[in-house]
Amino acid sequence: MKVLVLGSGGREHALCWAISKSPLCKKLFCIPGNAGIKSVAECINIKINNFNSLKKFIK
Repeated sequence: MKVLVLGSGGREHALCWAISKSPLCKKLFCIPGNAGIKSVAECINIKINNFNSLKKFIK
């Protein structure tokens, strides 16, 4: 499955790290992410409060 995590802090990094270990996760995205998250997920440069851009990405 594809997974999207919203955020860029330490909690989101821990969440992305744990999700990336799951065999069920085929693709992991994080918006906006950070340098640490980038090592386990594809970071997408969208502002977290830009709902139209988020909607377009999710579709």
